[in-house]
Amino acid sequence: MEPNSSPNTPAAAADASVRVPGAPHEPTGRAPGAHTDTFARDHLPPPEQWPELLLDDPALRYPDRLNCGHELLDRTVEEHGADRPALRSGDGGVWSYGELRETVDRVARVLTDDLGVVPGNRVLLRGPTTPWLAACWLAVMKAGAVAVTVLAQARATELATICSLARIGHALCDARSARDLAEADVAGLRVTLFGGDGPGDLTRLAEARSGPYRAVDTAADEVALIAFTSGTTGRPKGCMHLHRDLLAIADTFSRHVLRPSADDVFAGSPPLGFTFGLGGLLVFPLRAGASTLLLEQAGPRQLLPALVRHRVSVLFTAPTAYRTMLGDLDGHDLSALRRCVSAGENLPEATWRAWHEATGLRIINGIGATELLHIFISAADDAIRPGTTGVPVPGWQARVVDERGDELPDGEAGLLAVRGPVGCRYLSDPRQTEYVRHGWNMTGDTFVREPDGYFRYVARADDMIISSGYNIAGPEVEDALLRHPEVAEAAVVGRADELRGEIVVAHVVLTEGSEQTADSLRAHMKAALAPHKCPRVFVFQPSLPRTATGKLQRFLLRDQRP
Repeated sequence: MEPNSSPNTPAAAADASVRVPGAPHEPTGRAPGAHTDTFARDHLPPPEQWPELLLDDPALRYPDRLNCGHELLDRTVEEHGADRPALRSGDGGVWSYGELRETVDRVARVLTDDLGVVPGNRVLLRGPTTPWLAACWLAVMKAGAVAVTVLAQARATELATICSLARIGHALCDARSARDLAEADVAGLRVTLFGGDGPGDLTRLAEARSGPYRAVDTAADEVALIAFTSGTTGRPKGCMHLHRDLLAIADTFSRHVLRPSADDVFAGSPPLGFTFGLGGLLVFPLRAGASTLLLEQAGPRQLLPALVRHRVSVLFTAPTAYRTMLGDLDGHDLSALRRCVSAGENLPEATWRAWHEATGLRIINGIGATELLHIFISAADDAIRPGTTGVPVPGWQARVVDERGDELPDGEAGLLAVRGPVGCRYLSDPRQTEYVRHGWNMTGDTFVREPDGYFRYVARADDMIISSGYNIAGPEVEDALLRHPEVAEAAVVGRADELRGEIVVAHVVLTEGSEQTADSLRAHMKAALAPHKCPRVFVFQPSLPRTATGKLQRFLLRDQRP
Protein backbone atom coordinates (compact mmCIF):
# COMPACT_ATOMS: atom_id res chain seq x y z
CA MET A 1 0.00 0.00 0.00
CA GLU A 2 1.22 3.48 -0.83
CA PRO A 3 -0.74 6.03 1.24
CA ASN A 4 -0.92 9.53 -0.19
CA SER A 5 0.32 11.16 2.99
CA SER A 6 2.40 10.34 6.04
CA PRO A 7 0.72 9.36 9.34
CA ASN A 8 1.45 12.81 10.72
CA THR A 9 -0.23 14.64 7.83
CA PRO A 10 -3.92 15.56 8.29
CA ALA A 11 -6.06 13.69 5.80
CA ALA A 12 -8.11 15.96 3.59
CA ALA A 13 -11.40 14.62 4.94
CA ALA A 14 -10.31 14.23 8.56
CA ASP A 15 -12.47 15.70 11.27
CA ALA A 16 -10.33 18.22 13.13
CA SER A 17 -12.73 18.61 16.08
CA VAL A 18 -12.00 17.21 19.51
CA ARG A 19 -15.23 15.23 19.78
CA VAL A 20 -15.56 12.54 17.14
CA PRO A 21 -18.47 10.16 17.62
CA GLY A 22 -17.55 6.67 16.51
CA ALA A 23 -19.14 5.27 13.39
CA PRO A 24 -18.87 1.56 12.61
CA HIS A 25 -19.74 2.16 8.95
CA GLU A 26 -17.65 4.24 6.58
CA PRO A 27 -17.85 7.94 7.49
CA THR A 28 -19.32 10.25 4.89
CA GLY A 29 -16.81 11.09 2.16
CA ARG A 30 -14.59 8.05 2.68
CA ALA A 31 -14.12 5.23 0.24
CA PRO A 32 -15.53 1.82 1.23
CA GLY A 33 -13.30 -0.46 3.28
CA ALA A 34 -11.21 -3.27 1.85
CA HIS A 35 -12.85 -6.08 3.85
CA THR A 36 -14.75 -8.50 1.66
CA ASP A 37 -15.62 -10.49 4.80
CA THR A 38 -17.52 -7.80 6.72
CA PHE A 39 -18.22 -9.80 9.90
CA ALA A 40 -16.08 -7.55 12.11
CA ARG A 41 -17.61 -4.32 10.87
CA ASP A 42 -21.13 -5.78 10.99
CA HIS A 43 -20.70 -6.77 14.64
CA LEU A 44 -19.35 -3.48 15.97
CA PRO A 45 -21.63 -1.70 18.46
CA PRO A 46 -24.11 0.81 17.00
CA PRO A 47 -22.67 4.33 16.63
CA GLU A 48 -24.58 5.76 19.60
CA GLN A 49 -22.84 3.27 21.92
CA TRP A 50 -19.31 4.27 20.92
CA PRO A 51 -17.28 6.57 23.18
CA GLU A 52 -16.30 10.00 21.93
CA LEU A 53 -12.88 9.90 20.28
CA LEU A 54 -10.20 12.58 20.60
CA LEU A 55 -8.50 13.00 17.25
CA ASP A 56 -7.66 16.70 17.29
CA ASP A 57 -3.88 16.16 17.63
CA PRO A 58 -2.34 16.54 14.14
CA ALA A 59 -0.20 13.46 14.84
CA LEU A 60 -3.39 11.42 15.23
CA ARG A 61 -5.08 12.54 12.01
CA TYR A 62 -4.20 9.53 9.93
CA PRO A 63 -4.90 9.13 6.21
CA ASP A 64 -8.23 7.60 5.28
CA ARG A 65 -6.41 4.61 3.77
CA LEU A 66 -4.05 3.01 6.26
CA ASN A 67 -2.63 -0.46 6.85
CA CYS A 68 -0.82 -0.63 10.19
CA GLY A 69 1.33 -3.56 9.05
CA HIS A 70 2.64 -1.45 6.18
CA GLU A 71 3.22 1.53 8.48
CA LEU A 72 5.00 -0.46 11.20
CA LEU A 73 7.23 -2.43 8.85
CA ASP A 74 7.55 -1.04 5.32
CA ARG A 75 7.51 2.61 6.36
CA THR A 76 10.04 1.89 9.09
CA VAL A 77 12.37 0.19 6.60
CA GLU A 78 12.07 3.22 4.33
CA GLU A 79 12.98 5.55 7.19
CA HIS A 80 15.62 3.58 9.07
CA GLY A 81 16.98 1.07 6.54
CA ALA A 82 16.71 -2.68 6.09
CA ASP A 83 19.95 -3.64 7.83
CA ARG A 84 19.07 -2.53 11.35
CA PRO A 85 18.22 -5.28 13.89
CA ALA A 86 14.48 -5.75 14.39
CA LEU A 87 13.69 -8.99 16.26
CA ARG A 88 16.02 -10.78 18.66
CA SER A 89 15.48 -14.23 20.17
CA GLY A 90 16.72 -15.57 23.48
CA ASP A 91 19.27 -17.85 21.81
CA GLY A 92 21.06 -14.87 20.28
CA GLY A 93 19.46 -14.95 16.84
CA VAL A 94 18.73 -11.60 15.18
CA TRP A 95 16.39 -10.75 12.30
CA SER A 96 17.14 -7.50 10.51
CA TYR A 97 14.27 -5.31 9.33
CA GLY A 98 14.93 -6.53 5.81
CA GLU A 99 14.81 -10.18 6.87
CA LEU A 100 11.65 -9.54 8.88
CA ARG A 101 9.94 -7.87 5.92
CA GLU A 102 10.92 -10.73 3.61
CA THR A 103 9.52 -13.30 6.05
CA VAL A 104 6.33 -11.33 6.64
CA ASP A 105 5.75 -10.96 2.90
CA ARG A 106 6.28 -14.68 2.35
CA VAL A 107 3.78 -15.53 5.12
CA ALA A 108 1.28 -13.01 3.74
CA ARG A 109 1.52 -14.71 0.33
CA VAL A 110 0.85 -18.09 1.96
CA LEU A 111 -2.18 -16.64 3.72
CA THR A 112 -3.74 -15.27 0.54
CA ASP A 113 -2.44 -17.66 -2.16
CA ASP A 114 -2.31 -21.02 -0.33
CA LEU A 115 -4.82 -20.70 2.50
CA GLY A 116 -7.39 -18.52 0.80
CA VAL A 117 -7.55 -15.85 3.50
CA VAL A 118 -9.45 -12.78 2.28
CA PRO A 119 -9.54 -9.29 3.83
CA GLY A 120 -11.68 -9.30 6.93
CA ASN A 121 -11.25 -13.02 7.76
CA ARG A 122 -10.38 -13.60 11.39
CA VAL A 123 -7.05 -15.41 11.94
CA LEU A 124 -6.25 -16.88 15.36
CA LEU A 125 -2.61 -16.50 16.44
CA ARG A 126 -1.31 -18.80 19.17
CA GLY A 127 2.10 -19.69 20.50
CA PRO A 128 4.91 -18.57 22.80
CA THR A 129 6.53 -15.19 22.19
CA THR A 130 8.89 -15.73 19.26
CA PRO A 131 9.98 -13.84 16.11
CA TRP A 132 7.81 -16.19 14.05
CA LEU A 133 4.67 -15.31 16.01
CA ALA A 134 5.47 -11.61 15.53
CA ALA A 135 5.98 -12.16 11.80
CA CYS A 136 2.62 -13.94 11.57
CA TRP A 137 0.87 -11.02 13.26
CA LEU A 138 2.41 -8.53 10.84
CA ALA A 139 1.51 -10.76 7.89
CA VAL A 140 -2.12 -10.90 9.00
CA MET A 141 -2.12 -7.09 9.17
CA LYS A 142 -0.63 -6.69 5.69
CA ALA A 143 -3.08 -9.23 4.28
CA GLY A 144 -5.97 -7.10 5.55
CA ALA A 145 -7.26 -9.86 7.82
CA VAL A 146 -8.21 -9.50 11.49
CA ALA A 147 -5.78 -10.89 14.08
CA VAL A 148 -7.27 -12.63 17.10
CA THR A 149 -4.42 -12.94 19.56
CA VAL A 150 -4.70 -15.54 22.31
CA LEU A 151 -2.37 -16.64 25.07
CA ALA A 152 -0.33 -19.79 24.57
CA GLN A 153 -1.71 -20.96 27.95
CA ALA A 154 -5.35 -20.71 26.82
CA ARG A 155 -7.13 -24.05 27.19
CA ALA A 156 -9.44 -25.88 24.80
CA THR A 157 -12.71 -24.60 26.27
CA GLU A 158 -11.48 -20.99 26.16
CA LEU A 159 -10.27 -21.41 22.58
CA ALA A 160 -13.57 -22.93 21.50
CA THR A 161 -15.48 -20.00 23.00
CA ILE A 162 -13.26 -17.41 21.32
CA CYS A 163 -13.47 -19.16 17.93
CA SER A 164 -17.25 -19.28 18.23
CA LEU A 165 -17.65 -15.63 19.24
CA ALA A 166 -15.33 -14.31 16.51
CA ARG A 167 -16.36 -16.85 13.83
CA ILE A 168 -12.75 -17.81 13.22
CA GLY A 169 -11.93 -19.91 10.18
CA HIS A 170 -8.11 -19.85 10.17
CA ALA A 171 -5.43 -20.31 12.82
CA LEU A 172 -1.64 -19.97 12.72
CA CYS A 173 -0.26 -21.95 15.66
CA ASP A 174 3.19 -22.80 16.96
CA ALA A 175 3.55 -26.57 16.61
CA ARG A 176 4.34 -26.82 20.32
CA SER A 177 1.00 -25.21 21.23
CA ALA A 178 -1.22 -27.28 18.93
CA ARG A 179 -2.67 -29.75 21.43
CA ASP A 180 -5.28 -27.53 23.11
CA LEU A 181 -6.33 -26.07 19.79
CA ALA A 182 -6.91 -29.58 18.42
CA GLU A 183 -8.86 -30.52 21.55
CA ALA A 184 -11.06 -27.44 21.08
CA ASP A 185 -12.45 -29.27 18.03
CA VAL A 186 -13.71 -26.13 16.29
CA ALA A 187 -15.80 -27.01 13.25
CA GLY A 188 -14.43 -25.55 10.03
CA LEU A 189 -11.22 -24.21 11.61
CA ARG A 190 -8.21 -24.58 9.33
CA VAL A 191 -5.08 -24.81 11.49
CA THR A 192 -1.67 -24.15 9.94
CA LEU A 193 1.27 -24.95 12.19
CA PHE A 194 4.66 -23.27 12.17
CA GLY A 195 7.96 -24.36 13.65
CA GLY A 196 7.33 -28.05 12.92
CA ASP A 197 8.63 -30.36 10.22
CA GLY A 198 5.49 -31.40 8.34
CA PRO A 199 5.05 -30.74 4.59
CA GLY A 200 2.20 -28.30 5.32
CA ASP A 201 4.16 -26.35 7.93
CA LEU A 202 3.94 -22.59 7.46
CA THR A 203 7.72 -22.20 7.53
CA ARG A 204 8.04 -24.62 4.59
CA LEU A 205 5.17 -23.07 2.67
CA ALA A 206 6.75 -19.65 3.14
CA GLU A 207 10.09 -20.84 1.76
CA ALA A 208 8.36 -21.55 -1.55
CA ARG A 209 7.11 -17.97 -1.83
CA SER A 210 9.13 -14.92 -2.82
CA GLY A 211 8.84 -11.32 -3.84
CA PRO A 212 7.47 -8.26 -2.06
CA TYR A 213 3.86 -8.30 -0.88
CA ARG A 214 1.81 -5.16 -1.42
CA ALA A 215 -0.25 -4.55 1.73
CA VAL A 216 -4.02 -4.60 1.30
CA ASP A 217 -5.37 -1.07 0.99
CA THR A 218 -7.42 -1.10 4.18
CA ALA A 219 -9.24 1.89 5.60
CA ALA A 220 -7.83 3.44 8.76
CA ASP A 221 -11.09 2.69 10.59
CA GLU A 222 -11.36 -0.98 9.61
CA VAL A 223 -10.94 -3.60 12.33
CA ALA A 224 -7.41 -5.00 12.55
CA LEU A 225 -7.43 -6.78 15.90
CA ILE A 226 -9.85 -8.52 18.26
CA ALA A 227 -8.29 -8.87 21.71
CA PHE A 228 -10.24 -10.97 24.18
CA THR A 229 -10.34 -10.21 27.88
CA SER A 230 -9.44 -13.06 30.22
CA GLY A 231 -13.06 -13.89 30.98
CA THR A 232 -12.40 -14.56 34.69
CA THR A 233 -15.71 -12.93 35.62
CA GLY A 234 -17.87 -14.43 32.88
CA ARG A 235 -17.96 -14.82 29.11
CA PRO A 236 -14.85 -13.28 27.53
CA LYS A 237 -15.31 -9.94 25.78
CA GLY A 238 -13.82 -9.33 22.36
CA CYS A 239 -12.30 -5.83 22.13
CA MET A 240 -12.21 -4.64 18.51
CA HIS A 241 -9.42 -2.28 17.50
CA LEU A 242 -8.84 -0.47 14.22
CA HIS A 243 -5.73 -0.03 12.07
CA ARG A 244 -5.36 3.56 13.27
CA ASP A 245 -5.64 2.42 16.90
CA LEU A 246 -2.44 0.38 16.65
CA LEU A 247 -0.56 3.51 15.60
CA ALA A 248 -2.36 5.79 18.07
CA ILE A 249 -1.01 3.97 21.12
CA ALA A 250 2.51 4.38 19.75
CA ASP A 251 1.92 8.03 18.88
CA THR A 252 0.60 8.84 22.37
CA PHE A 253 2.11 6.81 25.22
CA SER A 254 5.26 5.64 23.45
CA ARG A 255 5.98 8.93 21.70
CA HIS A 256 5.28 11.28 24.62
CA VAL A 257 6.02 9.23 27.76
CA LEU A 258 8.38 6.40 26.79
CA ARG A 259 10.24 8.42 24.13
CA PRO A 260 12.27 5.54 22.60
CA SER A 261 15.07 5.84 20.08
CA ALA A 262 16.05 3.60 17.18
CA ASP A 263 18.98 2.32 19.23
CA ASP A 264 16.82 0.96 22.04
CA VAL A 265 16.46 -2.76 22.75
CA PHE A 266 13.02 -3.64 24.14
CA ALA A 267 12.17 -6.71 26.25
CA GLY A 268 9.63 -7.81 28.80
CA SER A 269 7.41 -10.49 30.24
CA PRO A 270 3.93 -9.85 28.77
CA PRO A 271 3.10 -12.16 25.84
CA LEU A 272 2.03 -10.87 22.44
CA GLY A 273 -1.44 -12.28 23.13
CA PHE A 274 -1.80 -9.62 25.83
CA THR A 275 -2.19 -6.06 24.50
CA PHE A 276 0.35 -4.81 27.07
CA GLY A 277 2.90 -7.08 25.34
CA LEU A 278 1.71 -6.47 21.78
CA GLY A 279 2.21 -2.73 22.23
CA GLY A 280 5.34 -2.79 24.37
CA LEU A 281 7.22 -5.57 22.60
CA LEU A 282 6.16 -5.14 18.97
CA VAL A 283 4.23 -2.00 18.03
CA PHE A 284 6.34 0.50 20.01
CA PRO A 285 9.80 -0.74 18.95
CA LEU A 286 8.79 -1.09 15.30
CA ARG A 287 7.25 2.40 15.27
CA ALA A 288 10.58 3.76 16.56
CA GLY A 289 12.83 1.65 14.33
CA ALA A 290 14.24 -0.08 17.42
CA SER A 291 14.76 -3.79 18.11
CA THR A 292 12.92 -6.08 20.49
CA LEU A 293 13.98 -9.20 22.37
CA LEU A 294 11.20 -11.82 22.25
CA LEU A 295 11.57 -14.38 25.03
CA GLU A 296 9.63 -17.64 25.17
CA GLN A 297 10.23 -17.88 28.91
CA ALA A 298 10.13 -14.46 30.57
CA GLY A 299 9.57 -15.04 34.27
CA PRO A 300 11.67 -12.92 36.65
CA ARG A 301 14.33 -15.64 36.93
CA GLN A 302 14.77 -15.80 33.15
CA LEU A 303 14.23 -12.11 32.53
CA LEU A 304 17.05 -10.74 34.66
CA PRO A 305 19.95 -12.58 32.95
CA ALA A 306 18.40 -11.82 29.56
CA LEU A 307 18.47 -8.09 30.34
CA VAL A 308 22.18 -8.36 30.98
CA ARG A 309 23.08 -10.61 28.03
CA HIS A 310 21.21 -8.60 25.42
CA ARG A 311 21.90 -5.14 26.86
CA VAL A 312 18.18 -4.35 27.09
CA SER A 313 17.37 -0.66 27.49
CA VAL A 314 13.54 -0.67 27.70
CA LEU A 315 11.73 -3.13 29.96
CA PHE A 316 8.01 -3.93 30.20
CA THR A 317 6.81 -6.11 33.05
CA ALA A 318 4.44 -6.30 36.02
CA PRO A 319 4.98 -5.05 39.59
CA THR A 320 5.47 -8.58 40.94
CA ALA A 321 8.40 -9.17 38.58
CA TYR A 322 10.18 -6.00 39.73
CA ARG A 323 9.78 -7.05 43.34
CA THR A 324 10.97 -10.60 42.63
CA MET A 325 14.03 -9.42 40.72
CA LEU A 326 15.08 -7.19 43.63
CA GLY A 327 16.41 -10.18 45.53
CA ASP A 328 18.62 -11.31 42.63
CA LEU A 329 20.18 -8.06 41.39
CA ASP A 330 23.66 -8.69 42.80
CA GLY A 331 26.12 -9.48 40.04
CA HIS A 332 23.83 -8.37 37.23
CA ASP A 333 24.97 -5.44 35.10
CA LEU A 334 21.88 -3.39 34.27
CA SER A 335 23.81 -0.35 33.07
CA ALA A 336 22.11 -0.49 29.64
CA LEU A 337 18.64 -0.31 31.17
CA ARG A 338 17.15 3.19 31.04
CA ARG A 339 13.37 2.69 30.89
CA CYS A 340 11.28 0.44 33.17
CA VAL A 341 7.53 0.29 32.54
CA SER A 342 5.03 -1.29 34.92
CA ALA A 343 1.40 -2.07 34.15
CA GLY A 344 -1.08 -4.93 34.35
CA GLU A 345 -1.89 -4.17 37.98
CA ASN A 346 -1.22 -1.40 40.47
CA LEU A 347 2.42 -0.65 41.30
CA PRO A 348 2.84 -0.39 45.09
CA GLU A 349 4.84 2.62 46.22
CA ALA A 350 7.03 0.32 48.32
CA THR A 351 8.06 -1.61 45.21
CA TRP A 352 8.79 1.61 43.30
CA ARG A 353 11.04 2.94 46.07
CA ALA A 354 12.85 -0.37 46.58
CA TRP A 355 13.62 -0.65 42.84
CA HIS A 356 14.79 2.97 42.67
CA GLU A 357 17.02 2.53 45.69
CA ALA A 358 18.57 -0.65 44.29
CA THR A 359 19.01 0.43 40.65
CA GLY A 360 18.67 4.22 40.50
CA LEU A 361 15.93 3.69 37.86
CA ARG A 362 12.48 5.25 38.13
CA ILE A 363 9.71 2.86 37.15
CA ILE A 364 7.19 4.37 34.74
CA ASN A 365 3.88 3.36 36.28
CA GLY A 366 0.84 3.17 34.03
CA ILE A 367 -2.73 2.02 33.77
CA GLY A 368 -4.16 0.60 30.59
CA ALA A 369 -6.99 -1.70 29.54
CA THR A 370 -7.62 -4.26 26.82
CA GLU A 371 -10.65 -2.17 25.87
CA LEU A 372 -8.38 0.85 25.26
CA LEU A 373 -5.45 -1.21 23.94
CA HIS A 374 -2.65 0.27 26.08
CA ILE A 375 -1.60 2.82 28.71
CA PHE A 376 -3.57 6.09 29.04
CA ILE A 377 -2.41 7.49 32.43
CA SER A 378 1.29 7.58 33.29
CA ALA A 379 4.35 9.77 33.98
CA ALA A 380 8.08 9.53 33.38
CA ASP A 381 11.35 10.96 34.70
CA ASP A 382 11.00 14.01 36.96
CA ALA A 383 7.22 14.01 36.47
CA ILE A 384 6.88 10.74 38.39
CA ARG A 385 5.21 11.01 41.81
CA PRO A 386 5.69 7.69 43.68
CA GLY A 387 2.38 6.37 44.95
CA THR A 388 0.40 7.86 42.06
CA THR A 389 -0.24 6.49 38.58
CA GLY A 390 0.42 9.80 36.86
CA VAL A 391 -1.48 12.16 34.59
CA PRO A 392 -3.39 11.55 31.35
CA VAL A 393 -1.06 10.70 28.50
CA PRO A 394 -1.06 13.45 25.84
CA GLY A 395 -3.99 12.71 23.55
CA TRP A 396 -6.10 11.33 26.42
CA GLN A 397 -8.45 12.82 29.00
CA ALA A 398 -9.50 11.39 32.37
CA ARG A 399 -11.75 12.37 35.23
CA VAL A 400 -13.21 10.87 38.41
CA VAL A 401 -17.00 10.57 38.46
CA ASP A 402 -19.85 9.21 40.55
CA GLU A 403 -22.32 6.52 39.47
CA ARG A 404 -24.36 9.10 37.54
CA GLY A 405 -21.32 10.25 35.56
CA ASP A 406 -21.00 13.59 37.37
CA GLU A 407 -17.43 14.73 37.95
CA LEU A 408 -16.30 14.60 41.58
CA PRO A 409 -14.12 17.21 43.30
CA ASP A 410 -10.39 16.62 43.72
CA GLY A 411 -9.54 14.41 46.66
CA GLU A 412 -12.77 12.39 46.51
CA ALA A 413 -12.66 8.75 45.41
CA GLY A 414 -14.84 7.72 42.49
CA LEU A 415 -14.94 5.87 39.20
CA LEU A 416 -12.28 6.51 36.56
CA ALA A 417 -13.66 7.74 33.22
CA VAL A 418 -11.33 8.00 30.21
CA ARG A 419 -11.48 9.02 26.56
CA GLY A 420 -8.89 9.42 23.85
CA PRO A 421 -8.04 8.35 20.29
CA VAL A 422 -8.94 4.71 21.08
CA GLY A 423 -12.22 3.55 22.60
CA CYS A 424 -14.07 0.44 23.71
CA ARG A 425 -15.93 -1.43 20.99
CA TYR A 426 -17.05 -4.86 22.14
CA LEU A 427 -17.83 -7.61 19.65
CA SER A 428 -21.63 -8.06 19.79
CA ASP A 429 -21.79 -7.73 23.57
CA PRO A 430 -24.53 -6.06 25.65
CA ARG A 431 -21.87 -5.06 28.19
CA GLN A 432 -20.87 -2.27 25.77
CA THR A 433 -23.37 0.05 27.51
CA GLU A 434 -21.82 -0.75 30.89
CA TYR A 435 -18.30 0.16 29.79
CA VAL A 436 -19.19 3.21 27.70
CA ARG A 437 -21.40 5.78 29.43
CA HIS A 438 -22.02 9.42 28.47
CA GLY A 439 -19.32 9.14 25.81
CA TRP A 440 -16.63 8.04 28.30
CA ASN A 441 -14.94 4.68 28.86
CA MET A 442 -15.58 3.48 32.41
CA THR A 443 -12.60 1.32 33.33
CA GLY A 444 -14.00 -0.21 36.52
CA ASP A 445 -11.25 1.35 38.68
CA THR A 446 -11.62 3.60 41.70
CA PHE A 447 -9.28 6.61 41.61
CA VAL A 448 -8.69 9.91 43.33
CA ARG A 449 -7.62 12.97 41.38
CA GLU A 450 -5.25 15.03 43.49
CA PRO A 451 -5.40 18.85 43.42
CA ASP A 452 -2.23 18.95 41.32
CA GLY A 453 -3.87 16.85 38.60
CA TYR A 454 -2.22 13.52 39.41
CA PHE A 455 -4.39 10.41 39.54
CA ARG A 456 -3.97 8.01 42.45
CA TYR A 457 -5.21 4.44 42.23
CA VAL A 458 -7.45 3.26 45.05
CA ALA A 459 -8.75 -0.15 43.97
CA ARG A 460 -10.76 -1.97 41.41
CA ALA A 461 -14.32 -0.82 41.97
CA ASP A 462 -15.33 -4.35 42.96
CA ASP A 463 -12.33 -4.79 45.29
CA MET A 464 -13.30 -2.13 47.84
CA ILE A 465 -13.77 -3.58 51.33
CA ILE A 466 -16.55 -2.10 53.48
CA SER A 467 -15.97 -2.90 57.16
CA SER A 468 -17.96 -1.32 59.99
CA GLY A 469 -18.95 1.49 57.64
CA TYR A 470 -15.37 2.23 56.53
CA ASN A 471 -14.33 2.04 52.87
CA ILE A 472 -10.97 0.26 52.78
CA ALA A 473 -8.87 -0.06 49.64
CA GLY A 474 -7.06 -3.38 49.48
CA PRO A 475 -4.05 -2.01 47.51
CA GLU A 476 -3.31 0.52 50.27
CA VAL A 477 -3.13 -2.28 52.84
CA GLU A 478 -1.03 -4.38 50.47
CA ASP A 479 1.44 -1.53 50.01
CA ALA A 480 1.91 -1.28 53.78
CA LEU A 481 2.46 -5.03 54.02
CA LEU A 482 5.05 -4.95 51.24
CA ARG A 483 7.10 -2.42 53.19
CA HIS A 484 7.92 -5.25 55.58
CA PRO A 485 11.28 -6.69 54.43
CA GLU A 486 10.15 -10.31 54.82
CA VAL A 487 6.91 -10.03 52.83
CA ALA A 488 7.42 -11.14 49.22
CA GLU A 489 3.82 -10.83 48.01
CA ALA A 490 0.53 -9.73 49.51
CA ALA A 491 -3.11 -9.69 48.53
CA VAL A 492 -5.84 -8.15 50.67
CA VAL A 493 -9.52 -9.01 50.30
CA GLY A 494 -12.74 -8.72 52.27
CA ARG A 495 -14.45 -11.65 53.95
CA ALA A 496 -18.11 -11.61 55.00
CA ASP A 497 -18.60 -11.02 58.72
CA GLU A 498 -21.89 -10.83 60.62
CA LEU A 499 -20.74 -8.09 62.97
CA ARG A 500 -18.76 -5.80 60.64
CA GLY A 501 -20.19 -6.67 57.22
CA GLU A 502 -16.68 -7.54 56.04
CA ILE A 503 -13.32 -7.97 57.68
CA VAL A 504 -9.90 -7.36 56.12
CA VAL A 505 -8.01 -10.56 55.30
CA ALA A 506 -4.36 -10.51 54.21
CA HIS A 507 -2.98 -13.36 52.11
CA VAL A 508 0.80 -13.24 52.45
CA VAL A 509 3.76 -14.93 50.75
CA LEU A 510 6.88 -14.62 52.91
CA THR A 511 10.46 -14.44 51.72
CA GLU A 512 12.43 -17.66 51.81
CA GLY A 513 13.42 -18.65 55.33
CA SER A 514 11.19 -16.10 57.04
CA GLU A 515 9.58 -17.07 60.34
CA GLN A 516 7.20 -14.15 60.64
CA THR A 517 3.98 -14.72 62.54
CA ALA A 518 0.59 -13.10 62.31
CA ASP A 519 1.25 -11.25 65.57
CA SER A 520 4.50 -9.71 64.29
CA LEU A 521 2.89 -8.63 61.01
CA ARG A 522 -0.08 -7.24 62.91
CA ALA A 523 2.28 -5.06 64.97
CA HIS A 524 3.94 -3.83 61.77
CA MET A 525 0.57 -2.93 60.27
CA LYS A 526 -0.68 -1.09 63.36
CA ALA A 527 2.35 1.17 63.10
CA ALA A 528 1.65 1.88 59.44
CA LEU A 529 -2.15 2.22 59.12
CA ALA A 530 -5.24 3.33 60.97
CA PRO A 531 -6.65 0.50 63.13
CA HIS A 532 -9.75 -0.07 60.97
CA LYS A 533 -7.56 -0.78 57.93
CA CYS A 534 -5.38 -3.40 59.62
CA PRO A 535 -6.02 -7.03 58.64
CA ARG A 536 -7.87 -9.06 61.23
CA VAL A 537 -6.84 -12.35 59.62
CA PHE A 538 -3.50 -13.35 58.08
CA VAL A 539 -3.30 -16.31 55.73
CA PHE A 540 0.21 -17.50 54.87
CA GLN A 541 0.49 -19.11 51.43
CA PRO A 542 3.35 -20.43 49.26
CA SER A 543 2.03 -18.43 46.27
CA LEU A 544 -0.87 -16.26 45.14
CA PRO A 545 -3.24 -17.11 42.28
CA ARG A 546 -2.51 -15.14 39.12
CA THR A 547 -3.67 -15.14 35.53
CA ALA A 548 -1.32 -16.08 32.68
CA THR A 549 -0.61 -12.35 32.28
CA GLY A 550 0.36 -11.95 35.95
CA LYS A 551 -2.78 -10.27 37.28
CA LEU A 552 -3.76 -11.17 40.81
CA GLN A 553 -6.99 -13.18 40.99
CA ARG A 554 -8.47 -11.72 44.16
CA PHE A 555 -11.85 -13.30 43.52
CA LEU A 556 -10.31 -16.73 44.17
CA LEU A 557 -8.98 -15.50 47.50
CA ARG A 558 -12.34 -14.05 48.48
CA ASP A 559 -13.86 -17.50 48.09
CA GLN A 560 -11.28 -19.16 50.35
CA ARG A 561 -12.20 -20.16 53.87
CA PRO A 562 -9.81 -20.87 56.75
